[in-house]
Amino acid sequence: MSESAKASTGYKVKEIPMIVRILVIVIASFIFSLNVKTFVHTGGLLPGGAAGLTLLIQEIFAKFYGITIPYTLVNLIINAFPVYIGFRFIGRKFTALSCLVIVLSGVFTDLLPSITITKDILLICIFGGLINGTAISLCLLVDATSGGTDFISIFLSERRGIDSFNIILGINAVILVIAGLLFTWDKALYSIIFQFVSTNTIHLLYRKYQQSTLFIVTEHPKDVSRVIFDTTHHGATVIEGEGAFEHHEKEVIYSVVSSPEVNKVVSKIREIDPHAFINVIRTDRLSGNFYHVPKG
Repeated sequence: MSESAKASTGYKVKEIPMIVRILVIVIASFIFSLNVKTFVHTGGLLPGGAAGLTLLIQEIFAKFYGITIPYTLVNLIINAFPVYIGFRFIGRKFTALSCLVIVLSGVFTDLLPSITITKDILLICIFGGLINGTAISLCLLVDATSGGTDFISIFLSERRGIDSFNIILGINAVILVIAGLLFTWDKALYSIIFQFVSTNTIHLLYRKYQQSTLFIVTEHPKDVSRVIFDTTHHGATVIEGEGAFEHHEKEVIYSVVSSPEVNKVVSKIREIDPHAFINVIRTDRLSGNFYHVPKG
């Protein structure tokens, strides 16, 4: 979107200061690594994605060949192709910051000592999954990612309009089957619980690629349509209607916006038409041209 378009519509993309983004990335990387060296290590779990595959490869080399290989080295190799996807299709600044996450989380994981907080495997799965999902969400909130399948998920979300984080769960299942065949099925099955908690934590904390459908019954369709566009840069469709009880003519505004934008849009609509009837519906899948703020 050009600068002139932004000026004419009033739509502005708020940039998070780079120093803040880097600080959050450092904190998130440390939390992620600390979780690996405490809950994940104690439970012998696989956190999923590139991190899970890295730990699986480390365990294979340690058990079958007696070789200890650095987490950072394996993680960088695994992330090579996803990073290419990031630079090619998502955004250079976004991918560069994600590379910082990959490197920092690897270095922290290699340097931090293993610590046992609890040996209760269910507590490990639940709290480890919560912490893992929180660390990943922190990265996503400042337009970065922990790498691996996150790049693929974001690529599918932007190209296909699919909330594809559940696809990650399916990809991770393949890794867990391999772990179950090579080691014990108990650890693989507990890892599914860990990953399920982590994925749902991300769904709760990070909603950028989730959409909501708005149905608005109003007597000010032009003003409502304009405020939707000015606030979200998304269009709207006006449908002619009639009240079933009083038989007054009504207009129904239909629009799809990103879920984090819903409260702001509803508040703006209330300023224009306090009596508007607004129905918000979660959108599971969207096919077509849906605007996403481009990543740097």
